Amino acid sequence: MGVPDQLADRMSMAEQHEYLRSRFSRRTMMRGGAVTLGAVVGGAFVPGATARAAVPTRSTAPSAQKVDGRLVAPFGRHLAYGNDPRTEMTVSWQVPVAVDKPFLRIGAHPWDLSHRIGAEVRTLYTPAGVGASADHTQYYVHAKLAGLKPGRTYYYGVGHAGFDPAEPHLLGTLGTFTTAPAHKAPFTFTAFGDQGVSYHGLANDALILGQNPAFHLHAGDIAYADPSGAGKTADTGFDARTWDQFLAQTESVAKSVPWMVSYGNHDMEAWYSPNGYGGEEARFTLPDNGPDTKNLPGVYSFVHGNTAIISLDPNDVSFEIPANLGISGGTQTKWFEAQLKKYRAAKDIDFVVVFFHHCAYCTSTAHASEGGVRQEWVPLFEKYQVDLVINGHNHQYERTDVIKGDTVTKKLPIGGTAYPETEGVVYVTAGAAGRSLYAFTAPDSYEGHEHEVDAVASFVNTKDGKVNETVAWSRVRYLNYSFLRVDVTPAPKGHYTTLTVQGIAETGDRIDHFTVARRAK
Repeated sequence: MGVPDQLADRMSMAEQHEYLRSRFSRRTMMRGGAVTLGAVVGGAFVPGATARAAVPTRSTAPSAQKVDGRLVAPFGRHLAYGNDPRTEMTVSWQVPVAVDKPFLRIGAHPWDLSHRIGAEVRTLYTPAGVGASADHTQYYVHAKLAGLKPGRTYYYGVGHAGFDPAEPHLLGTLGTFTTAPAHKAPFTFTAFGDQGVSYHGLANDALILGQNPAFHLHAGDIAYADPSGAGKTADTGFDARTWDQFLAQTESVAKSVPWMVSYGNHDMEAWYSPNGYGGEEARFTLPDNGPDTKNLPGVYSFVHGNTAIISLDPNDVSFEIPANLGISGGTQTKWFEAQLKKYRAAKDIDFVVVFFHHCAYCTSTAHASEGGVRQEWVPLFEKYQVDLVINGHNHQYERTDVIKGDTVTKKLPIGGTAYPETEGVVYVTAGAAGRSLYAFTAPDSYEGHEHEVDAVASFVNTKDGKVNETVAWSRVRYLNYSFLRVDVTPAPKGHYTTLTVQGIAETGDRIDHFTVARRAK
């Protein structure tokens, strides 16, 4: 494989030679990438826990000369649960230049922090000619914590040689996080998709922080560094520096609220690895309990209280944008069904919530519905009575009635209650987190401004192309910026436990609310 035509036109022969050498000369590199991960400084742990070591890899980027650490401040902090949210958390951050000996401190009080816990540096190098920027090196740092106590709030600080958050003048840089509880208890989580960098993205973040969520779900298309979104090296406009802006924007929430991401089509950055996720693996550390962490690093599950959350990768089943179509060879769907069986059999789990990017049911004029999702996963949603499906992809808010077998089994008006054990599944498109908005063919219909219609013209993306359809399941439509709030209320065995779901506009107004109820185990 040679230099892509769109790059060769801009490169001298010497630059082309260096490009090819850096991409293909080392077997230890991430295949096909302009990027690899930096060396591990150390596995992070807390007292009483086992240190977690990672496998070091080589970097294609030239060695950067380190500057005085006193002059460098970390930014872009973001949290993620480990496989067990009760006892595991990963703290991730970024530094603008290479630093020595990055570390994390943690403690129950800001004046009583632990010793330095070494952190892993993943160096992401984007050479000139890839997208819109010149040579750009990004330094992402990760510290995985285990052995934490359930339901406990911790203080933490991140630093490196010359920058110690335990120093009195830097205590203001400390953050906090709270682990999941050991038992069932009420909690709130939030969700949206398609954020990017904008005033609207920042405004939604500010509102989300005010909800005091236990965690946040980002249903794909995270930063939009690749605005084309086809998942190919021919995509135009890519700028790796967009991630620096995004992580700085998101830090206000993500430094204290686990920011659990799922990958969309704009997150397939094809320059870094064959599956497009090499850059994401540098930036995020997610639970590694999925079916194929090599090809599908954004597929995983976790449990918080009485609720199981499953993240899927619809790029694997997308007919509309087929760059990664079939990448798992069917293993994702098999794993998904196994997870559903496990969670439905678990005596302490009541609800199952699934989130991913492409919509199963949406009437947007842009992407509408994904036939691959309907074909592969909708039958499993129905078979195992999934309580709530959250999507992005279409930049608007839309909520369905209760659906089973592609038909409405129950109209679900604003304020209504769905019973998934007997009725079917409710789908919410929450893709208006910050990017430019799309459109509907039918008028908006939302809380306080209801405009019911019997049928809405739309289409579904199939393996044979777009197929028009007229649907009756579009219950709530809102064409402005918004996000989702979900309040989980446990109940004694045999009584109804509930998910109270609200659509919240960027203005703070409520645009939708409904309840999902099932008998507690």
